[in-house]
Amino acid sequence: MKNHTRRKFLKAGGIGLTGAMASPIFAHANELNLNSNVPEKMTVLFQGDSITDAGRDKARYYPNDTSGMGRGYVFQIVSHLLGINPDKKWKYYNRGISGNKVFQLANRWEDDCMQLKPDVLSILIGVNDFWHSLGDYDGTVENYEHDFRKLLDETKSAFPDVKLIIGEPFAVKGGTAIDEKWYPDFPAYQKSAGNIAKDFNAKFIPYQKIFDEALELAPASYWCPDGVHPSMAGAYLMKEAWIKGFMQIIN
Repeated sequence: MKNHTRRKFLKAGGIGLTGAMASPIFAHANELNLNSNVPEKMTVLFQGDSITDAGRDKARYYPNDTSGMGRGYVFQIVSHLLGINPDKKWKYYNRGISGNKVFQLANRWEDDCMQLKPDVLSILIGVNDFWHSLGDYDGTVENYEHDFRKLLDETKSAFPDVKLIIGEPFAVKGGTAIDEKWYPDFPAYQKSAGNIAKDFNAKFIPYQKIFDEALELAPASYWCPDGVHPSMAGAYLMKEAWIKGFMQIIN
C-alpha cells in the first residue's frame, strides 16, 4: 500500500499520529477542545452485544473499573478519556452482553440502564438480530426496528435530556464468519439503525465505512478476523470514531 493512501486514510479518520508522536503525555487533550458547558460530572453508559461486552468481568459492575470494561473498544475509549480528563468526575459503565439482540436489551433495561441514569447512552446492537436469523431465530428487520424504537422511546421518556450515540452494526468482508448469506439482507439492519439515529437525534457512528476503508490498508484478519469481533487494531478504529462523535454531542 502506497504511503499517500495510508496518510489519506489516517487524516480522514482523524487519527492524527504525527501530533501524538510529537507531543507530551497529554497529547490528545488539546484535540478535544472541551468548552465551558461540558459538565464536571457525567455518566456514560455503553450497551450492546459481544463487541461491546468484549469479555468484561460482569461481577465488576462498578464505574471506571478496569476489568468491567472488557478488552475491546469500550476499554480503549474509557482509558483514553480518563487519561486526558483527570479533572472530570465522569463515570463510565459497560453493560454489553455477548449474544444479545434488541429484545434482550429491553428485558434487562431497568437494571442495566434506567437505574444508572445515563447522561450519554451509547448503543451498538444489530449484528445478532441478523446473524441469528440465519439459524433458529425468526426475528426480522421489522422486529429489530420496532423493538429498538420502543426501547429508545421509553428511555427518552424517562430521561429527555439523555444524549444518544448509535453505532452502525457492521460486517467486515473477508472475515471467517462473513459469507454470501449476509447479503443482500444485512444492509437493511444498517439502514434501519441509521434511520433510528436520525429520528432520535442521535450521533450515528458509521462503522461499516470505517472498516471498509481500513481494508485498503490491511486485510480483515488484521482488523476483524471473523468479520464481527474486532482485533485490538479494529477496536482502536472504533475508539477514534466514537470519541469524535462523543465530542460533537457534548460540546
